Amino acid sequence: MNIYAKYLLSCTISSALLAGAQANAQTAPKPAEPELPKNWHAMDLKTQGYFGISLNKAYLALKGKKSKPVVIATIDSGIDTAQADLKAVLWKNPKEIPGNGKDDDGNGYIDDIHGWNFLGGPGGKCDFTETTEEVREYNRLKGKYLQLTEATAPDKKEFAYWQTVRTTYDSTLTKSSSESKQLSQMMNVLMITSGYVKKGLNLPANGTFKLADLDRLKSANDTLAQSKNVWTYFFTEEGPTSTNDKIIKELSEYLTKLNNDINPDLEARQRIVGDDPNVWDTKPYGSGLLKFDDASHGTGVAGLMGAVHGNKYGIDGVADNVRIMAIKAVPNGDEYDKDIAKAIRYAVDNGAKVVNMSFGKKISPHKKWVDDAIKYAGEHDVLLVQASGNDHLDVDVKPEFPNDMFEDGTTDADNLLSVGASSARKGEKLAGDFSNYGKNNVDVFAPGVKVTSVDKDAEFNTADGTSFASPITAGVAALLLEYYPDLSAKQLKQIIMQSAKPLTGTMVFKPGSTTEKVDFTTLSKSGGIVNAYESVILAGKVKGERKR
Repeated sequence: MNIYAKYLLSCTISSALLAGAQANAQTAPKPAEPELPKNWHAMDLKTQGYFGISLNKAYLALKGKKSKPVVIATIDSGIDTAQADLKAVLWKNPKEIPGNGKDDDGNGYIDDIHGWNFLGGPGGKCDFTETTEEVREYNRLKGKYLQLTEATAPDKKEFAYWQTVRTTYDSTLTKSSSESKQLSQMMNVLMITSGYVKKGLNLPANGTFKLADLDRLKSANDTLAQSKNVWTYFFTEEGPTSTNDKIIKELSEYLTKLNNDINPDLEARQRIVGDDPNVWDTKPYGSGLLKFDDASHGTGVAGLMGAVHGNKYGIDGVADNVRIMAIKAVPNGDEYDKDIAKAIRYAVDNGAKVVNMSFGKKISPHKKWVDDAIKYAGEHDVLLVQASGNDHLDVDVKPEFPNDMFEDGTTDADNLLSVGASSARKGEKLAGDFSNYGKNNVDVFAPGVKVTSVDKDAEFNTADGTSFASPITAGVAALLLEYYPDLSAKQLKQIIMQSAKPLTGTMVFKPGSTTEKVDFTTLSKSGGIVNAYESVILAGKVKGERKR
């Protein structure tokens, strides 16, 4: 659940402010919590007090051992290939000559130097603004089924799928319409109040401010005081290092996402990319360009996995000897099954041994394509690490996609690891309030609340999400493989799960609730949190079974 959804559940700004230009906060903002260390996710609970992955202890245990480089792929929103903390560790296609417009290695992709963009099109274009899958599917099928009933539908199986699509579509449209209306008002509030704050701080129109800057506002003017309250609230939720520009930008992106559901551009894919996402074929599509305006998410994910160590810049990634393959297949909206299936196969065919997948959706029209790609990765001993999702759902009851409940009836692939998000401190808020969970279908939890990573254009970003718990876990898998290269994908999954010690008796708020408490062990199969040190110790005792 993002900050804006939380805000809509517990709004602190009055309708007077929303209707006009006066920032009339109903309640005083709560005090800001102490800022978390930038690298809390790597820390050790016993020695440092934060429920991180004990990364330093892991490296101490590995001291004196030699590592081998591991190719790790991220299927995401792209990457800033010039980011100083990532540039040196990007995978480089050894057989491709940059910029010559030829497919030198014959893999079907022209100039895929650091990876591939399955959303790319001719002329440097990219389909990075999309809608949700249920909106696309509703519009694809409504002409065929809108006037039919179960009794009159010729294809009963497809009609049952249509009913699921329609129900999901109705729910999504209602939610998006409601949130868009309220958040548009919120955007007005933030724009107006930021103007007052900037004036009070003597900042230019394009100036930025943070939480600490608000202490310099001394005016007794009610409007300015109430504007300060508004921004104190948001900075408290987002973290003291956040800026007004960042909050407004993220709200704008979220509003765009909502509008894509309400007023979808259903021709964008064909117009920009040019392929048919509902036809599986071998026709090449996409481009080698990886950085677009939406690359922040993918850049942060890559940073957590393997940002350069010891360069006195940015962060240190979990793994210290990786090459990061960037695959862009996730837009601002839902990914296409075809792109994900192609992306997994691209990663496998080009040497990735660990693949991070920080995305998910409610409908999967071509699930078998993705199922087959997951199995293909398994056949080639490639571990897929997946974010469980941010809808505070029990995915045992209401699954999200992709998943390993395959259409052929098999379940629980031994090369797919699903990860929920945990917070910095042991206690009732240990489970991220947004995180999906499931005793059968989520394997383990990892740090994912207020996690800091690098961002595009030499920036940093602190955010919540299973999207960040997943690459931290993928980084641990890559770290194990660096030092124990004979471990199979199945063994990597087993080691990470078995070394995440069950937190039996730790009562936490059930994600999505502020009253109902559950034992933390009920939220995932392992019942614990990823620990790099314990994983390293266990890996040292296991005889590797990797065949290739």
